[in-house]
Amino acid sequence: MSTSKLIILKIIIFTILLSLEKNTNGQQIIEGIHYETGHPVRIIVNNGIIENVIALDNAVSDRLVYIAPGFFDNQVNGFTGISSSFGEVYLTYEGIEESTAELWKEGVTTYLPTLTTNSIEVLTRNFKLLSKALNDKKLLGSIPGFHLEGPYISSEEGYRGSHPTQFIKPPDWEEFLKLYKASGDRIFQITMAPETEGALDFISNCSRKGIVVALGHHNADMRIVSAAIDRGAKIATHLGNGAANMLNRHNNPLWPQLADDRLNISIICDSFHLLPEEIRVFYKVKGAEKTIITSDVTQYATLGPGIYKTSTGEELELTTNRMLRYPAQDVLYGSVSSISKGVGYVMRVTGCTLGEAFRMASSNPARLYNLNDRGVLEPGKRADIILFTIKDYQLDIEKTWVQGKLVYEK
Repeated sequence: MSTSKLIILKIIIFTILLSLEKNTNGQQIIEGIHYETGHPVRIIVNNGIIENVIALDNAVSDRLVYIAPGFFDNQVNGFTGISSSFGEVYLTYEGIEESTAELWKEGVTTYLPTLTTNSIEVLTRNFKLLSKALNDKKLLGSIPGFHLEGPYISSEEGYRGSHPTQFIKPPDWEEFLKLYKASGDRIFQITMAPETEGALDFISNCSRKGIVVALGHHNADMRIVSAAIDRGAKIATHLGNGAANMLNRHNNPLWPQLADDRLNISIICDSFHLLPEEIRVFYKVKGAEKTIITSDVTQYATLGPGIYKTSTGEELELTTNRMLRYPAQDVLYGSVSSISKGVGYVMRVTGCTLGEAFRMASSNPARLYNLNDRGVLEPGKRADIILFTIKDYQLDIEKTWVQGKLVYEK
């Protein structure tokens, strides 16, 4: 056998070995190319926790299977059809379980179900239903809490996006506390407009309870944005979206959120919500440390092109190229792409490394919500692990473990 053929054979054999999950003395051993270093590692898992990460000496090619922490998506509106729309009237618990299992296939091991603007009755009902997932052993802690986007947002056309006008209102602390109780005290983040009446005091109240306040669907100026951050606001929700199509070139909500170094941002990188040059600018300003990749994925992700109606009568269009539009406002209505697409896309348009992309899609959200047991491959952390290949900036998930349990294998 020639030397070149022998080398190729060794590479193939090592590729197979790296993708194997082994069990030794009750331990799991998972091997792959480390997402940050580019070198092969062996991860030892014991009782759902990473026990050790060992560097291997073997020289490998870049075509091998990568290993990384699972994705943490902080804005999931739904995923698998109408019954899993977290913020609308037809949510079922079966839909929650089904969505979680489907998200595991996409490499998402932690996510925040996101409830958007609706009646307080619907929001209360769905928070109560979702709260059952917090202690559901079948879900393995993939749902640690929730994101409430609205109803305390701007009612201005454009800024409200596709949120139904009839349910938008100024912040009401006592009303919110009822929603918070219904959630099992697990509303981790609320997205709101800081310029509305009573919003700044509301932000202070949330901050005292440890709730992450996000600025979104708003038209606040520099003074109000700064005041909101002074009160404890920490992040801008899907920056560049939830804004009017026509903006004043100087006085608009984008500049103050970019200019304040205290504020993190989340961005939707599905190739529709932001232009490549917008993503590059945002990334240059905030960097990998202050940016979170989110999906804003909806229950329409698994449906085909067509015209659909929400439970509040809003008409949507899912185009053949997978853009989800809200024609009445000529804006987008969330996305139909999982976060894995965003990771590849942000690498392509910014030139960031795979490690930096995973920092934005795994480590940063875990840090933001003080979930220090996940988001990185380190001893003592949850064994939320994915194996994947990447080609032409497209990630292909091979296996997913949640708390050391293999929940998906391609």
